[in-house]
Amino acid sequence: MASLKRLLIANRGEIAVRVARAAHAMGMEAVGVYSEVDRTALHTEVMDSAVALGGRTAAESYLRGDAVIEAALRTGCDAVHPGYGFLAENAEFAAAVAAAGLIWVGPTPEQIELLGDKVAAKRAAVDAGVPTTEAVVVTADSDPRDLPLPAMVKAAAGGGGRGMRVVTDRSDFRSVVAAATREAEAAFGDGTVFVEPLIESGRHVEVQILGDHHGNVVHLGERDCSIQRRHQKVIEEAPSPGVDAATRERLCDGAVALARGVGYRGAGTVEYLVGADGTIAFLEVNTRLQVEHPVTEAVWGVDLVELQLRIAAGEELPFTQDELSPEGHAVEARLVAEDPDAGWLPSTGRITSFHIDTAGPIRVDTGVGVGSVVSSEYDSLLAKVISHDRSRDVAVGRLGRALRTAEIAGVATNAATLAAICSDEAFIGGTVDTAYLDEHPEVVHGVGATGDDRIAHALAAVFCLHRTNRGADHNWAFAPSGWRNVATQGQRRTMSNARGTDASDSIQVEYVVRDSAAGSLTGATVAEVRLGPFPEPDDEGLLGPDDRRVARVVATVSEPVGPSERRQVSLELDGISRSFAVESGAPGVLAVFGTSGSTAWFQQPSFAEREATEAASAPVSPLPGSVVSVHVAPGDEVHDGDLLVIVEAMKMEHRIEARATHTVAEVRVSAGDKVDAGTALVTFAD
Repeated sequence: MASLKRLLIANRGEIAVRVARAAHAMGMEAVGVYSEVDRTALHTEVMDSAVALGGRTAAESYLRGDAVIEAALRTGCDAVHPGYGFLAENAEFAAAVAAAGLIWVGPTPEQIELLGDKVAAKRAAVDAGVPTTEAVVVTADSDPRDLPLPAMVKAAAGGGGRGMRVVTDRSDFRSVVAAATREAEAAFGDGTVFVEPLIESGRHVEVQILGDHHGNVVHLGERDCSIQRRHQKVIEEAPSPGVDAATRERLCDGAVALARGVGYRGAGTVEYLVGADGTIAFLEVNTRLQVEHPVTEAVWGVDLVELQLRIAAGEELPFTQDELSPEGHAVEARLVAEDPDAGWLPSTGRITSFHIDTAGPIRVDTGVGVGSVVSSEYDSLLAKVISHDRSRDVAVGRLGRALRTAEIAGVATNAATLAAICSDEAFIGGTVDTAYLDEHPEVVHGVGATGDDRIAHALAAVFCLHRTNRGADHNWAFAPSGWRNVATQGQRRTMSNARGTDASDSIQVEYVVRDSAAGSLTGATVAEVRLGPFPEPDDEGLLGPDDRRVARVVATVSEPVGPSERRQVSLELDGISRSFAVESGAPGVLAVFGTSGSTAWFQQPSFAEREATEAASAPVSPLPGSVVSVHVAPGDEVHDGDLLVIVEAMKMEHRIEARATHTVAEVRVSAGDKVDAGTALVTFAD
């Protein structure tokens, strides 16, 4: 039996932090690796030491197996834990680790090669008696005439939704396969893709397995991962609320049979699609730790990373199947730096605020904190938020509150969407499938604060601005806000939602300060507030009756703290008090955090600029990345929906399309170019 004293963690972000903490709990030292982008990342701080790999991209750093092994040998490590992603399912790397005299924390290279290839894994599943569908390896030159539609194109290596595309029209086959091949090559270094029949409206259910060196194999029940967008999991839970006892037994028995059939060693996951009619189709085996492993840990009372390390050291599993029993229900949400309102585009930037309430309790696995930079080079996962309780309803409700009250600024996140899902009756009822987000677009935009809660959010921003403006005016700070020679009007503010997609999503506020603690900036401000569209004169210049709501507001705003100028605001609106934290985010934007959710506001100019002639704007890159391909040339006429350019960022391809009919004047980029957010890609003649 091997003795593990020092572990190299060949990964980054939250999983590197997670593995390091498990190693430390076992009395081991943890050694990390990092790219130039991650020099000051959180995962490097929690390690006992960390080795620079150089480079910015994954290919230049975390995918360099030789550099990772050199780092392990240089620092005297006994073993290498790959986490998930990057080299975790690379059989050649696993073999090279063993050849270097190091212990590989995972299945054997042969098992990774067999099961990591989805086509080979399907053959092994058939041999083990696991139900599955046919898989056919294809290229962009394959003849699709005999292909039953609809069909799913998948990468043979890797996972996480990369290299996955749906084909519904035979004329799209070649372009879809080409795009999936490029994405698979970029994400996994292997562009092999295959096609299988598409099972629509099924549940994505997976079984956790463990096997040791002594032939022992157990399962730890199933997880439901049906809430997905672009084939990437969003919310996972254990056990599955839509699986009956008979189906559960078939899923788990099939997973164990497959693991026994190949002599599986380590932690792994057998994934299925369960159709609405109860049919079961085997999907793949992930020969690594899954992102969603915490829900299994919570329900089954185990530490999967610790078990991985003990198995790698040659220990037997500490339990038999009969000694294992689940307890309660766990739900996990993936908190990601992305903007659901903008088609799930990844968001980049420096995190200025990061706080998630862990009361309840709530478990938060993260690899970021205040000051962390989210770049376009890597996956945009910020944290996993996990809730566990005897009752599924309680677990879901607690998770929803944690997400709704999360205070994150500096990047856009999907927190509001996740909170909306946790409040949705279909999800609460446990009846959802993989089509859920397409069929429930209302949750994607995460309604957040509504009614007086939303008004209170806007007023918190208004009175923060009021306090800031008063405090910055050293000559007239003693005067009431809005002081003028003839004080016939109050101060007018039009606050627009900085996260909204609708320009009309704004609140118009007019307020008159009635008392401000005798001119003091530290006391409460009492104001009369009118809410609603400002009165406008009719064609004869006459104002009609003022029907706006009149409210009494008492606002207390604290002194600013920290670089984000964070302020605490107590705001009473018509006798009901609410508390907020308000931070300065992007230029001119105030982020407001409260128990009803988070919002972001900016103040519209008091005097509108003269209306400009409407003109077509040049298509720009929505985020930093690399140009994959250009599909137009100067002189081309394009129409709404026509493809202009494909930009790759965070291992995903983003299509830049025309929004109207134009003539291309200039193409400003070429394939392979690096672009920043806002870079003009194409200009139009008009």
